[in-house]
Amino acid sequence: MTPRSAPDRLLSVLAAFDHEHPALSLTDIGRRAGLTLTTAHRLVAALTEWGALERDASGVYHVGLRLWEVAALAPRGLALRQIALPYLEDLYEATHENVQLAVRDGSEVVYIEWISGRSAVGVHIRVGARWPLHATGVGLALLAHAGQDAQEEYCAAPLARFTPHTITDPAKLRRMLAEVRRTGVAVSSRQVTEDALSVAAPVRGPGGVVAAAVSVVVPQADAQVPVLVPAVRLAARGISRALGWRPPKEP
Repeated sequence: MTPRSAPDRLLSVLAAFDHEHPALSLTDIGRRAGLTLTTAHRLVAALTEWGALERDASGVYHVGLRLWEVAALAPRGLALRQIALPYLEDLYEATHENVQLAVRDGSEVVYIEWISGRSAVGVHIRVGARWPLHATGVGLALLAHAGQDAQEEYCAAPLARFTPHTITDPAKLRRMLAEVRRTGVAVSSRQVTEDALSVAAPVRGPGGVVAAAVSVVVPQADAQVPVLVPAVRLAARGISRALGWRPPKEP
């Protein structure tokens, strides 16, 4: 077995934390990172001194604010969120339903903003959450505008099922992606939960490259897709313009 490099061991400590494990003891960190207790202690001490980790009064470790400061510099994270937020708020005021902003990271969609009302349908996401691309509206909007090689690679891999309505047939997924490109919107119905429907549209940056996707998630039983589509498109177009995109001039 090839020895793990120092950076790999350091990153494994940070990777030990996730949404299900936001607080860990030193022993837990070592176990989840695959490190000896001595190595884990040394790396955790260095990360704590730098501010990447914080230790509470009970001796449990949490992700530190220093990482938040660094993450704020990511152009596809907080910077994009700040630009998009006024348009997301407008979309929420128009619908009073869950509004989401997400980006693609490989084969997953990562949510970077979420606005929800008290009476909105429940969703299994939070800021920073990841889901497979094929199961969500924003994921379909992003995958449909990824490169052809990326789409084929994704369709060739196993497609996780979350409900009986989740798309798991590659041929059906390809047809849906083609429809997303044709219409400019993605509609995902009951793919993650039985009671929710999502309408999403791509957000473009300079040059027309799709940089993100915006969506609204509503109760499937009451969904009025023809009403939601223009609102979602308007929000996506507004964010795109704020990012520097300009629609092509008609001949």
